[in-house]
Amino acid sequence: MNSSSIFPLSAKSFAESKVHLVKNLQQWLLKFCLCCLGIMCLAFQTHATSPSPANANTPAAVPATANTPTAAAVGSNPTGGTFDKSKVPPVTAPSRPGLFMLPPTGPGYYSLWDMVKGNKREKPPVAPYAPFALLTTPAFDIDFRYLDTPGHEKDIFDPIKRIHLGSDWLLSFGGSFWYRYTHETDSRLNTADINNDFHLLRTRFHADLWYRDKVRLFAEMIDARSFGSELAPQITDRNHADILNLFTDIKLANVNNGPVYVRVGRQELMYGSQRLISTLDWVNTRRTFQGVKAFWRTPEWDLDAFWTRPMIIEKGNVDNWDTQQNFFGLWATHKPKPGHLIDLYFLSLENDRNLSTANVLRGNILQGNSHVHTLGGRLAGNFDNFLYELEGMYQFGQRSNQDISAFAVASGVGYRLPMPMNPQGWIRYDFASGDSKSNDGRSNTFNQLFPFGHYYMGFLDRVGRQNIHDFNAQFTLHPMPWITFISQYHRFYLANNRDYLYNAAGLATLRDVTGQSGSHIGDEIDFRLNLHVNRHQDVLVGYSKMWSGDFLKKQAPGVSPDLFYVQYNIRF
Repeated sequence: MNSSSIFPLSAKSFAESKVHLVKNLQQWLLKFCLCCLGIMCLAFQTHATSPSPANANTPAAVPATANTPTAAAVGSNPTGGTFDKSKVPPVTAPSRPGLFMLPPTGPGYYSLWDMVKGNKREKPPVAPYAPFALLTTPAFDIDFRYLDTPGHEKDIFDPIKRIHLGSDWLLSFGGSFWYRYTHETDSRLNTADINNDFHLLRTRFHADLWYRDKVRLFAEMIDARSFGSELAPQITDRNHADILNLFTDIKLANVNNGPVYVRVGRQELMYGSQRLISTLDWVNTRRTFQGVKAFWRTPEWDLDAFWTRPMIIEKGNVDNWDTQQNFFGLWATHKPKPGHLIDLYFLSLENDRNLSTANVLRGNILQGNSHVHTLGGRLAGNFDNFLYELEGMYQFGQRSNQDISAFAVASGVGYRLPMPMNPQGWIRYDFASGDSKSNDGRSNTFNQLFPFGHYYMGFLDRVGRQNIHDFNAQFTLHPMPWITFISQYHRFYLANNRDYLYNAAGLATLRDVTGQSGSHIGDEIDFRLNLHVNRHQDVLVGYSKMWSGDFLKKQAPGVSPDLFYVQYNIRF
C-alpha cells in the first residue's frame, strides 16, 4: 500500500495548496507592478503641483554642447548634485547575431523618403530603430537618449518620447503595428498537398515611466490576430489584447561606475546570438516570461542573473505562466574593445511536464520530464572587413530518467568586399547532436531552449537546432543604403539517422527508426528584400524554397514546400 492511499485527503490538500500558492504568486507579481505604477503616478501629481526648490548646484549656466546634457536633461537631487536624465534608461544594446552585417556608411540616401526629398546624407542618421522590418530588440531597450542631445534630428513622434515631468520624472509612449500576408505550399510538410494563405495583424503599445534613475515602470500590451488560413492557426499566431511586458526596475547600487538593477514582473528575454534565448519577433505573438532578473551594466561588462517561467499563450484569456517549467541562469558579456564580444553563460531549464507513454516509447522525450543544464560561450566580432563567430554549447542533466550529454556548435567566417553596394558574405557550419537510441540510459539530443531558430535554420521553419548538420552560406547587398537584400542557402542533414527531424519550435516531426531513409533532409534557399521607407516604416518581401533530400522523399513523398510573404511594419 502506498502513501497516497493511506493519506488521500492530505495529498489532495497539498496539491490544491500548491496550485493555489502558484496562482497567488503570479497574481501578486502583476498586482505589485500595477500598484507601483499607481503609487508613482499619484506621487508625480503631488510633486508636479508643488514648485521645485531651487538648486544652487544645478549647472544651468553651463552652455550646452554635444557632450554636455542640456538643462532639461539635468534634474535635481535632494542630496545635492545633479541627476543626468540623458543617461536614463541604461538600455542594453542588442548583441550581434551570428549572421551580422556591417551596415553601409558614407554619403547616400538612407530611406526611400530621403531619396524622394533629395536629402542625401553624409553618413547614416542617428535613429532608434534598425532599418529592417523585423526587430527582436524589446521595446524597453530601444534607445531614445539621443533626444537629450542638442541639435538632434527632429521627428513627428518626439513629443511622446522622454517627456520631462518636473525635475525627476521621465515618461514615454510608443508602439508598433504590422500586417503580413503569407502563402505556403505544402504547408508544414503535409502530404495532402494543402497550401495555406493567411493574414497576420499585430499591434503593440507601451508606456514607460522613470523616477530619476531609481525606479522604472514599464507596461506593454499586444494584440495579435490571424485570419483566412486553410489550416488551423499556429498557437503563436493569435493572442487577443494581452500583456507582453509588465515589470518594475529598482536600482540597488552603483558598482564600478555601473548601475545594478532588479527587475520583477513579466518581461522579454534576449541574449547573445539568440540561438538559445530570443524574443522571436518573426511570430505574431513574440515570446515572453515572468519572474525576476538582476542585471549590471558597464561599458565593458553586462552581467545578468534571472529566474523566470515562460508564458502560455491563451488566445481569448489572460496569459498564465507555465508552472511546470522553471528557467534560470547566469549570462555575462564582455566587450574587450569595439567590434568584439565574449559571451559566457550557464542556463538551466526544469520541465516537469509529464510525457505520455506513447511519446516515451517513440523516443519523443524533449518536451518534458527533464532538467537540462547548458554551459556555453561565444566569440564574435570583426577585424575591419573580416567577420567571425564561434559558439559552443554543452548540455548535461536528466531527461526521462536518462543522463543527458549533448552539444551544439555554430561557426562561421565572413568578409565585406570594399565595393559599391556593400557586398558581404558568410560561410557557416552549424551542428546539434542527436540520439541513436532512446532507451539506452543516455539522451544525446540537444535542446535548443527558446531560440530564434527562424533566423538561423531557414525561413520555412521545418528545421530546428536539434539533431542537425547545416552547411550554409549568406550573401547580402545594399543596392542603395535603404535597400537590403539577403540571400541564404542551407544544406541540411540529420546528425543521427535514427533520431527525429525537429522543426523550428523544437517539435519532433518525422523519423525513421531504422535509419534507412538516409540523412539528407534537403536544400533550402531564402531571399529577403527590405525597403526602408523612413525611420518608422519598412516593407519586407521574402521567398523560401526547399528541395527534398532522400530523407524527406521517403518520409513525406511528394512534398515540395515553399513560402512567400509580404510584410508592412510601422513603429512609433
